[in-house]
Amino acid sequence: MVRKTIKKLPRPHKVLLSSALSFLVVLMLFPSDQVSASKGTANDLIVGQYYPLDLPLDRFPHTEHEAEVDGIEWKTYVVRSGDNLAKIFDRAGLSPQDVYAVSHAGKAAKRLLKMMPGDELDILIDEDQQFKSLSYYYSSTETLNISADDNGKLVTSINQKQIESRLNYVNGTVENSFWNAGKKSGMSDQQIMSLANIFGWDIDFALELRAGDHFNVIYEDNFIDGEFVGEGNIVAAEFVNQGEVFTAIRYDDGNYYTPEGRSLRKSFLRAPVNFKYISSKFNPNRFHPIQKRYKPHNGIDYRANKGTPVVAAGDGKVIKSSYNRFNGHYVFIQHGEKYVTKYLHFTKRAVKVGAKVKQGQVIGYVGATGMAEAPHLHYEFLVNGVHRNPRTVKLPKAQPIDSNKKQQFLQVAEQYLAQLENNKRIMLAMN
Repeated sequence: MVRKTIKKLPRPHKVLLSSALSFLVVLMLFPSDQVSASKGTANDLIVGQYYPLDLPLDRFPHTEHEAEVDGIEWKTYVVRSGDNLAKIFDRAGLSPQDVYAVSHAGKAAKRLLKMMPGDELDILIDEDQQFKSLSYYYSSTETLNISADDNGKLVTSINQKQIESRLNYVNGTVENSFWNAGKKSGMSDQQIMSLANIFGWDIDFALELRAGDHFNVIYEDNFIDGEFVGEGNIVAAEFVNQGEVFTAIRYDDGNYYTPEGRSLRKSFLRAPVNFKYISSKFNPNRFHPIQKRYKPHNGIDYRANKGTPVVAAGDGKVIKSSYNRFNGHYVFIQHGEKYVTKYLHFTKRAVKVGAKVKQGQVIGYVGATGMAEAPHLHYEFLVNGVHRNPRTVKLPKAQPIDSNKKQQFLQVAEQYLAQLENNKRIMLAMN
């Protein structure tokens, strides 16, 4: 409750209130004679006792706050839906000339065109109702400041707070689904998807996971001024899938590599859709549920909700994008001379014939068009015109890290591998 109250206050008052709260904590933690000696207060303060402080918090409005410093009025405005700088300045009693001057104060001032509802602006107005200064808190780390110098010229600057990253650790074991295992371990939705993306070139998270598969992850927690502001990157991870160990180390270039320095990024993703569940595995002798006959099923069906985005498994060129009564809406992509991938039963296609697509680019949306009983993606992988199982087909080897960076990377990898191993031992001991 205290933290929520502080967040609602304008920034000049947060310091005052925080100081007052800190004084209360001192009273609670230290004997009264120590408090008296350090603060010069009366000796009748009782340890653990709460004392009211005369802070006029009731004069702060809920959405727009006022403060007066040396006769100059500060006011904090919360951006409303449909707001722009002109509307906010009008509420502040400032003129259109002020709006023009501030919005043309420099390149950085262009950020004021991108204000979002809920953002805050602090505006300083002098005794003559003249604009003096503005602060726009457009992120947790960055503040735009526009102020008039001694000559009345507006000057812009960006105040950027440093983010402190601290390493944290999580591990989990798959019981019925990777998603549930991730949530049970305490991972956020974004972390679960990030981990799946890191290993998405080697593991089909919709098809290949088994009970007993487990993962160990080292990630960053970000802090500003000692306060947690969000999760950072996964810096190292290990995933054991059906007994095979996959390890990823993040390097300064933002990419992930094996401990030996080989990039995890490959020419093709194992699965072109976010992991959900599979309704049919690769089977050359499958009984077709609609045609009522045995028919080769040269691909994999990914059962997912209608409208689920489907992405290109690799870079390539769209060679077909059409509709027929068997495939429904479908897209075929040529990848170089050797590989072709096929995507069937879309509810809607997102690319046209001739388009060049990048790996991970959305090419359509899951549907049940053509000969399909329920919404799903039918995915096929062909090598030199021959259907191959997307799960097991050997893919081109990933490129290694640049030779001039390899030695430095190996040192980083060694440190993270040691931390992963140490954290595993700790968790094992705890269990």
